[in-house]
Formats: sequence, C-alpha cells, structure tokens
Amino acid sequence: MRAGIAVLVIAYTLSQFYRAFLAVLSPALLQELGATTADLARASGLWFAAFALMQLPVGWALDTIGPRRTASVLFLIGGAGGAAVFASAQGPGAIMAAMVLIGIGCAPILMATYYIFARQFSAAVFGTLAGVTVGVSSLGNILSAAPLAGLIAAFGWRTTVGAFAVLTALVALAIWTLVRDPTRPEGEARGSLMDLLRMPALWPIMAMMFVCYAPAAGLRGLWISPYVNTLFGADLAQIGTATLVMGLAMVAGNFLYGPADRLFGGRKRPILIGNAAVALMLLSFWVVPPGGLWPAIALFAAIGLLGASYPIVISHGRSFCPPHLTGRGVTLLNLFGMGGAGVMQFASGPGFSALAQTRAPAEAYGALFGIIGLVVLAGLSVYLWSKDSPG
Repeated sequence: MRAGIAVLVIAYTLSQFYRAFLAVLSPALLQELGATTADLARASGLWFAAFALMQLPVGWALDTIGPRRTASVLFLIGGAGGAAVFASAQGPGAIMAAMVLIGIGCAPILMATYYIFARQFSAAVFGTLAGVTVGVSSLGNILSAAPLAGLIAAFGWRTTVGAFAVLTALVALAIWTLVRDPTRPEGEARGSLMDLLRMPALWPIMAMMFVCYAPAAGLRGLWISPYVNTLFGADLAQIGTATLVMGLAMVAGNFLYGPADRLFGGRKRPILIGNAAVALMLLSFWVVPPGGLWPAIALFAAIGLLGASYPIVISHGRSFCPPHLTGRGVTLLNLFGMGGAGVMQFASGPGFSALAQTRAPAEAYGALFGIIGLVVLAGLSVYLWSKDSPG
C-alpha cells in the first residue's frame, strides 16, 4: 500500500505540473503557434472543465471497481495521450484538445489517493494526510516553473513535453502494478449521489470549494506570467523565478493547512481566515497595485500560501460523508473545486480582453484580480453558515 500511495503521489505531481505549465510555455506557444493569452486561458479552463466533469464518473468507478484500474487506465490514455497530442500540436485548437485529454487523465489521481486514505485511516488524520499529499505533489508546480523554463531553453518545448508524455505513461503502468484496492466491508450499505445532495451540511462547503482553489490555480497556472511580463518586462528566466516562488509558497501552504484543523480545534476557522486574506490581497491589486517586480512576486506568493486551503476544505466536507459514499463524496467536492477554477479561467480570458479595451494594462489586471477577490468573498458569505467539524 505504501508503494501504491507513493506512485499516486508522483502521478499527482504530474497533474500539478500539467495544470500550471502553460504559464511558462505561453511565450513559446505564442511565437510558434500564435496562441494568445485568451487561447491559453480557454485551454486552461478546458483542463479544469474536463477534470471537473470527470469527477462524477470517477466517484462511481472508485466505489465500484476501485482506485487501481480507475486511476491507471485514465492516466495512461488521457494523461500520456494528451501530452503526446500537445507535443505535436500545430495550432491553438490542438493545444485545447490536448488539455481536455490531460484533464480527463489527471481527474482520478488525487481522488484515488483520498479514497484509500478514507478507507484505511481515521477521519481525524484525513486532513493532515490530504494536506501532506497535496503539499508534496505541489512540487509539480515547482517543476513547471524555473526547471521547465530551463528544459525548454535547452531542448525546445516539443521535446520537453514529449518526454513528459513518456514519463506519464510509465507512471500509469506503475499505478497498475503497485496500487492495491482497499477491502470493502461485507454487507456495506448502498447509496447514490442524491443521498449526498440531500445533506444540507455539504452545500455551504461546496460553495467554499467552488471559490477556494480558483485564485491560486488561475494566477499560478496562467496570469502571473503575462502580468510580470507586461507590467515589468520580465524575461523567461524571471517568469520562471516568479512562478517558482509562487509554487514554493503553495507547497508551504498545503503543509500549513494540513494540521490546522487540530491546531484550531476545527476546520472552519482556518478556512475563513485564510480565504478572507486571499480575497483582500486580490483586491489590493485593484486598489493599491504593487510598484515593482519583487513586490508583485511577494503578493502572488502570499496568495499561493494562504490560497492552498483546498485539502482542508475537502476534509471538512468528507467528514460529513458516510463511509459507503466516500468515493462519490470526495469526487463531488472535487467537482466543485475544479469546476470553480475552470469557470474562473474561462471567464478570465474574455473578461480581461473586455477590461483591456478601456483600461491601461495595470488597471485591467487589477480589475480582473479584484473581481476574483469579490467572488471569493461571495463564497465566504455562504460558507459562514456551514457547520464546523472537529479536527
């Protein structure tokens, strides 16, 4: 089981890499394929949309056929296959199709890991395990920053992405070989997604899931690169540094939130505090924008640090799910988390284009980030009504 969890963590590291690598690839894709920021925002949104829409069938598959087959088959066909399509792309349309495939392939990985945790460990340590898993896997964010920029400079973007397609296929085969499905108790109760949707305690948490991951994912995955390039003239190396710093902050944030439920005696308070701070920092781009490259990077890093509440929010929701609906429960929550990130990415591209028509670049970016901050505040206003669960 330890070897299986380890290889799932490696797979989720690649998932983190794929959702964030467009920020560093964007200059090369613009130059060679003519892919604009709006095209890449759409491609990123499609990744999250495919990932989110797969959560319901993945939840059924985890509860029915188990995590080993669910994760390995989808990761091989979607993840490795999509990366291969990306490496051979001849235009923005192929990039979008590749991101859909990669999103489908990455969809079951974290949920398979959480399913095993929920079946094998007590609810009291689920949040810590979830946070550690995402924290370690967030090394994919780091890999998609300065290291990716170095690989692209040395080998070109097509060769680099093609190599990751091969690595993804090898990891998928390792999942098939090493992961073991948890034993199900005999006579376990049956249930459906509707049983979860009839639980009032889950709805405020799903509202929080919809907004908690989107800011850090959107800024790190796409917007940090054009922001520092347009406003401060950052080159590829500086873009790599900026994304690396924010990625490291997101890693630290996952470890920070992991034990927070036990430190605060519950999950609700740290979620409220952290996400309120994120909303205020996003609004600061609008009201008092940073005056230089490093102040901007520091602000992005702070958003990455405190915007890493995803594991503890999903732990909050999972605490209300009955054991026989564990797979469907965590994937339903993940649907809202990834769906929210996808919706914001879809909206951010045309939203920024509209803002840029009447505003200077700094004002357009500030308004875009400020609007995202207001969306986070709206989610928090619903989450205030949630029922806490003990750490």
